[in-house]
Amino acid sequence: MRPGIRNPRMRRRRFSSCGRNIMETTFFVLAIVILLALAFDFINGFHDTANAIATSISTRALKPRTAILMAAGMNFLGAVTFTGVAKTIGGSIADPTKLDNGIEIVIATLIAAIIWNLATWWFGIPSSSSHAMIGALAGAVFVGAGSDSVNWKGFLEIVEALIFSPLIAFAIGYVVMTVLKWIFGRYSPHTVNKGFRTMQILTAALQSFTHGTNDAQKAMGIMTFALISAGRWSTLEPPLWVKLAAATAMALGTSIGGWKIIKTLGTKIFKIEPINGFAADLSSASVIFTATLFHLPISTTHAVTSSILGVGAAKRFREVKWGLAGRIIVAWFITIPIVAVLSGLIFKIFF
Repeated sequence: MRPGIRNPRMRRRRFSSCGRNIMETTFFVLAIVILLALAFDFINGFHDTANAIATSISTRALKPRTAILMAAGMNFLGAVTFTGVAKTIGGSIADPTKLDNGIEIVIATLIAAIIWNLATWWFGIPSSSSHAMIGALAGAVFVGAGSDSVNWKGFLEIVEALIFSPLIAFAIGYVVMTVLKWIFGRYSPHTVNKGFRTMQILTAALQSFTHGTNDAQKAMGIMTFALISAGRWSTLEPPLWVKLAAATAMALGTSIGGWKIIKTLGTKIFKIEPINGFAADLSSASVIFTATLFHLPISTTHAVTSSILGVGAAKRFREVKWGLAGRIIVAWFITIPIVAVLSGLIFKIFF
């Protein structure tokens, strides 16, 4: 017998040990992905808390702590109710079953998106977590697997929804505020605002729920993408534990609150009164929930900010601080290309 095969049992042990090491390594890397995805969802929670409660806090319809706790609960409820957006994120930009390095791509995606979210939160800029996630995933797939691996049709469909949703939110906000002015214009401002301050509690809750139905789905989708790439899951429907983990991370992040962005949305664009806050919340919530029903991941930040701008334009055009609005819009447009390049660089450096 040749020396190389003298002890078959020894060879079987070596192969068995090698297989265990590969499985342990894959499990360890997958655990890192899950932790990063939950970190993204947590940051998304406090980064985008302002979307739901900025107007209700600025008009004193709700106390800040009460508003944040309510938003956290409604975000959780919305997150566990729907999964359509998660399926879009998990399969529309790239096919995770065809990527040999899908887990590494997801790691680069999440790191880039987290960096961008933290940077924009630090400077109080209401940028889009959705843009960050979509742009980072496309950039990482492009660099890590080549341009042919990017589903450009699916990517462009998502980008179209991201572009048109704020325009629709602006228009609806303008129309809703115009109608409310026409109906309640004859009443005293004190009486009107007293009634709408109560109504704002309902619209803030609705806004928080719709935020959960759309934004929390993005982390669910990226986790499902990683699980499929690792051969640990077979469908785009997220596992129950993924839904609960993402919803919990979003709710915990929301409970912290993003005070810098709340200040920007609630006070710096124009002076918001309860009737304006009601109109803005109702308009943006309707846009976000419609997108959720069509399984489209849109930016809740864009929808809320645009509806506030639309309401402000209908209330008194010249009082809107259009210079600040312009800087916010610039941040919207640069997010996707910047995070795409960033995720591509991260993939090149680390993988």
